[in-house]
This record gives sequence, C-alpha cells and structure tokens, in this order.
Amino acid sequence: MGQVFFSILFILNVLGFGLYAIDKHCAVYGKWRVPESLLLGLAFVGGAYGAGMGMLLFHHKTRHGVFLITVPLSFVLWMIIIVVLALR
Repeated sequence: MGQVFFSILFILNVLGFGLYAIDKHCAVYGKWRVPESLLLGLAFVGGAYGAGMGMLLFHHKTRHGVFLITVPLSFVLWMIIIVVLALR
C-alpha cells in the first residue's frame, strides 16, 4: 500500500480527533456544534480511529447509540480493508 494512502488515513484520523475535541468544547460552552453527519461521515471514510479516540478521551457522544455502533464498525471495516490490501 502506498504512502499516500496512509497519509490520507492519518490526516482523516487527526481531523476526526480534532473535530470531536472542538464539538465537545462547543457543547460545554453552548456554541455552534459540528454536525453529527460530519462526525459520523468522517469516521466512515477512514477517520474511525481518531473518532473513537476522541469519543473516549473527551467522553463525547458516548451515550448516542448511532455513534456507539457506527464508529467501532467503521474501525473494523477499515482494519479489514487495510489487511486485505496488505495481503495483495
């Protein structure tokens, strides 16, 4: 697998982690929030690890069933994709 692929995944995960931090901050201070569709979508397209770490570290969105299902499933999906591509 190429360096570009892993670079993109790295950026998506850092972005996901950062957006969960920003959204938690905004939730605490009653400011504009990051749309849930963006948080979930970013996890689905490759930022699941960063999203999961953001959820755990910031205790954010951990009571929302859709997040508790979508983020871990996205992570498993991406691990399968990486393993399949690595075995090619």
